[in-house]
Amino acid sequence: MNNLVMENITKGFGGRTLLSGVSLGIQEGDKIGVIGINGTGKTTLLKLIAGLEEPDDGAVTKGNSVTLAYLPQTPEFTPGITVLHYVLEEHKDKPDAWNAESEAKTILTRLGFRDWNQVMDPLSGGEKKRAALARTLMNPADILILDEPTNHLDSDMVLWLEQYLNQLKGVLVMVTHDRYFLDRVTNKIVEIDEGKLYSYEANYSGFLRLREQRVADAWATERKRQSILRTELEWLQRGARARSTKQKAHIQRIEDMQNADKPSRDRAVEMDSVGSRMGKKTIEITDVSKAYDGRTLFRDFSYIVLKGERLGIIGPNGCGKSTLMKILTGMEEPDSGSVVLGDTIRIGYFAQENEDMDLDIRVIDYIRSVAEIIETSKGTATASQMLERFLFTPAMQYTPVNKLSGGEKRRLYLLRVLMGSPNVLILDEPTNDLDIATLTILEDYLDSFPGIVITVSHDRYFLDRVVSRILAFEGAAIRQYEGGYTDYFFSPNRPKEPSAPAREESRPKQTEKPRDKKKVKFSYQEQREFDTIDADIAALEEKLASLEAEIEDSASQYARLGELMEEKEQTELALDQKMERWVYLNDLAEQISQE
Repeated sequence: MNNLVMENITKGFGGRTLLSGVSLGIQEGDKIGVIGINGTGKTTLLKLIAGLEEPDDGAVTKGNSVTLAYLPQTPEFTPGITVLHYVLEEHKDKPDAWNAESEAKTILTRLGFRDWNQVMDPLSGGEKKRAALARTLMNPADILILDEPTNHLDSDMVLWLEQYLNQLKGVLVMVTHDRYFLDRVTNKIVEIDEGKLYSYEANYSGFLRLREQRVADAWATERKRQSILRTELEWLQRGARARSTKQKAHIQRIEDMQNADKPSRDRAVEMDSVGSRMGKKTIEITDVSKAYDGRTLFRDFSYIVLKGERLGIIGPNGCGKSTLMKILTGMEEPDSGSVVLGDTIRIGYFAQENEDMDLDIRVIDYIRSVAEIIETSKGTATASQMLERFLFTPAMQYTPVNKLSGGEKRRLYLLRVLMGSPNVLILDEPTNDLDIATLTILEDYLDSFPGIVITVSHDRYFLDRVVSRILAFEGAAIRQYEGGYTDYFFSPNRPKEPSAPAREESRPKQTEKPRDKKKVKFSYQEQREFDTIDADIAALEEKLASLEAEIEDSASQYARLGELMEEKEQTELALDQKMERWVYLNDLAEQISQE
């Protein structure tokens, strides 16, 4: 049953057609991820679904009893309102107000809020977005619409949100660039490409396979069309010389074939190595400490960054990750200790916000202010040529920066950083607002980047793909873990409970009665599962190894190879689920043993 139907929708802004004659049905049980290059209309599609925008043409039909809840990219709020009142604003006169307050406090706590009575106005953009997410989750709806819900969430918050949305009974439609999140939450992907919508009944991994097949089929059809067209044009030329009367229907078919749209090549950001030479001395961090408002962020941190190193920095929001980045760049001073840079070190800093971006100047002038011409591995490139590589057409280059979408501004800011030819890239939450296509190219670029990469990120896929060592904030200490995020997550040395910033909690002390601590214990089913899970994991690992060996032996047997690849994917998914379950059960067993 369709909860909402979009029929032949066309929508444009500023002379650009974002959606052209598209249709989409949203059914019960759909968990939809909307993806596409920045600026193609993802947020516009969400606003059309939410009824916040009207189409230029076509119709959006929603069931009479269907309710909607919408999380915008940039939330709005009443000045002076507190976080808790903002989250509960739509519940204050309802009979469930007391229960709603308890639920709101639980959600806010999971999203990193310790003081529920703080005023919204002075909060950072990330904190406001998290408060807006809590408010949206507090409003039960048949269709939940989320625009970039994982931005500004740390890894533990993202894991919690995954679990929350997987238990959701209604429809979910969201834009996110977190690929692990898409894989684990969605069952349908809607891709926006060149003004068209393409729907895939699969999560993100399945989408990648289905899209590749769609593109391959489209080009196979195009090759066949071109072959037939050549034959038909030869007939037309022979006929033109042989007789004066043509077969009109036949000629019309040829003209239709000539005018048919060709499949478009994927538009992809082209990045090229533009780093500067690096000497022997890199970055030496010695006994660095920093505190704010009496709270120690980190203490006595020392580290020598090696040439070519790929460091990922993780930790809960507010722990001091961005502060450490600013100390490395010289934007802030440590309370004690020192950071010494080599003479040849040239830092490119990609901040969380598009710092100092003049929105009134033209796109090309924003880039020219850094460099007009740069050296790449393929020779020199002008600012205009680099902009085209970053998907800014000549027309877009002469428009004001304020006309760009949020994602396009981030892409432009990234180009500005790279135009400075850095040999050290410091990336603070680079995955926020960058589309998946750009992230994929950025990851490939970082593979070949000859310098140092230091990144703060909550994007688990990005960390697994890019970094080879994790620096994790654990209280006031920063500890090292080899490998990417997954290696860190399953490390036996990782603290079992997330390390939250050491803040005083401002909870109302008289509104809630103290509860007796409930004794932790296994259920009967959990005990049985705990007793057998190690053997189950071993069996799955053995099966996976067997499948990989069989795949190598079946490389030329295409039908069998497809079956084996599908079985391998299912086995890997089952193994991932077992490993997550293993972590949960062992944590529970540890809690039981401590009572």
